[in-house]
Amino acid sequence: MQRKLFIFLLISGLCPSLLLAEDSHPTYLLWPESILTADKDQLGDELPRRENETPPAIRVTNIKTPRIKRFDPPANKANGSAVLIIPGGAYRYAVVGKEGAEIAEWFNSIGVTAFVLYYRNPTNGLENDWLAPVQDAQQAIRLIRHRAQEWKLDPQRIGIIGFSAGGNAAAIASTKMDVPVLKGEQSEFSDVSARPDFTMLLYPWKLLNQDETGLREEVVIDQQTPPSFLVHTHDDGVTSLSSVEYYKAMKRLNRPAEIHLYQSGGHGYGLRSVKNSNVHTWTDRATAWLKVRGLLK
Repeated sequence: MQRKLFIFLLISGLCPSLLLAEDSHPTYLLWPESILTADKDQLGDELPRRENETPPAIRVTNIKTPRIKRFDPPANKANGSAVLIIPGGAYRYAVVGKEGAEIAEWFNSIGVTAFVLYYRNPTNGLENDWLAPVQDAQQAIRLIRHRAQEWKLDPQRIGIIGFSAGGNAAAIASTKMDVPVLKGEQSEFSDVSARPDFTMLLYPWKLLNQDETGLREEVVIDQQTPPSFLVHTHDDGVTSLSSVEYYKAMKRLNRPAEIHLYQSGGHGYGLRSVKNSNVHTWTDRATAWLKVRGLLK
């Protein structure tokens, strides 16, 4: 028990002098019962680096203890907005570098506090592969909103961004508000709203129904769906129709939305440039959209 409590202190951020050895960003557990069960072996395993990637993307699998890692902007830039980042990884692992920390540092550069989600995985073999990641994402939004004052954040300017499978989780977490919390995991902030105030989807994965005529049933666009920003490429093997159908559903209900479709760029680029493509300029479009939404004041 003492070892497990030490690990909890190590990754909860309750003890400022005790931080994960990997870096200095405070990390917080999502579920109360994890305090008693957290074990270092459940934090996940980093997969071997792929030879063609420079710098490495950093992929973590076998995450059993879901958590968020906080990235703070410089104090003179902080504007009170926050975003939860959900990396991709086909629900087999989480790409916490290229689609996590690198994205957080970009948000920090425009004054937004960022949280990278280390969600439970792998879940790709389960019937509802999205369920655990979405539960973790919605719980993370509750936690961030619950602690907004402490972290000097505006509780009405907390958004979500997801990449690939993380875009799948972000889309469902933004629209399906009847997802149950983990059994026995009620907390002091269980009644806090889990709905993000804005949603950003980058090359989202598997948003279509089986015959590709519309959105899957878990993506429930309605009048409460957050303002949304979408990016995809025409040549993405993960079809851009996922983003198009999401946008169409928003348009039909006259909900605020913006979509950018690039001719080339493929899939899984994050912030990185792609040869013969300008898809990396999506951050310029995103910054302008965030400004129009009043999120960078």
